[in-house]
Amino acid sequence: MGAGIEVQNLNAWYGSTHTLHDINLKIPANQATALIGPSGCGKSTFVRCLNRMHETNPIARVTGSVKLGDLDIYGDAPPAAIRRRIGMVFQRPNPFPTMSIYDNVATGLRLGGMHKRKQLDEIVERSLRRSALWEEVKDVWKSKSGASLSGGQQQRLCIARALAIDPEVLLMDEPASALDPISTAKIEDLIFELKADYTIVIVTHNMQQAARVAEMTGFFLNGYLVEFDATTKIFTNPTDKRTEDYITGRFG
Repeated sequence: MGAGIEVQNLNAWYGSTHTLHDINLKIPANQATALIGPSGCGKSTFVRCLNRMHETNPIARVTGSVKLGDLDIYGDAPPAAIRRRIGMVFQRPNPFPTMSIYDNVATGLRLGGMHKRKQLDEIVERSLRRSALWEEVKDVWKSKSGASLSGGQQQRLCIARALAIDPEVLLMDEPASALDPISTAKIEDLIFELKADYTIVIVTHNMQQAARVAEMTGFFLNGYLVEFDATTKIFTNPTDKRTEDYITGRFG
């Protein structure tokens, strides 16, 4: 099952640039939460802070608290352990190009010490089924390269790879922005299905997409979380005028 995330007084920097200012919100378990806002407003930095990807940049720094259930993400747990519990799918599909579809999904499992073929087979198949890719690749999953798939298939392969290590949270940073409308619809359908087992956080520039898939929505602007509320309220009756201006296309 998914787990909720509680963020308190989160600040982030790249070098001397203060990119996130005092972010406070609670991301509910087993729902989809969308993050919207203009380019450069801090959305992607924020999701990278949630699984400590932010600190892979040597000039990055974070203060504040992020809790996954009772676990303090910035406590004593090693970042690799956090990233197993909070998976991530990026804007552009990034399968390992020299690996088969099977090996793409199995990589994280093998790194975690799992090498029994039967066990790997079962988890890889289950992950491909969960990502709605199995029927399209089941005859070639062990022979065909992940890079040979279409863009939409590659993105679902990356989702399968993230699901294989059984995370509680799945972060998706504009997962459909590079995809065609049909592939985008498949990703959105998948988000609906995955919510039963995972907590989903999706960064999107597409406000219609946020309205379609998310129960909660946060609006970021210039590194601040301006408003965080039920998606229906954000899109029909926002509290802050800046949110209304963005939603109605007055800027952004």
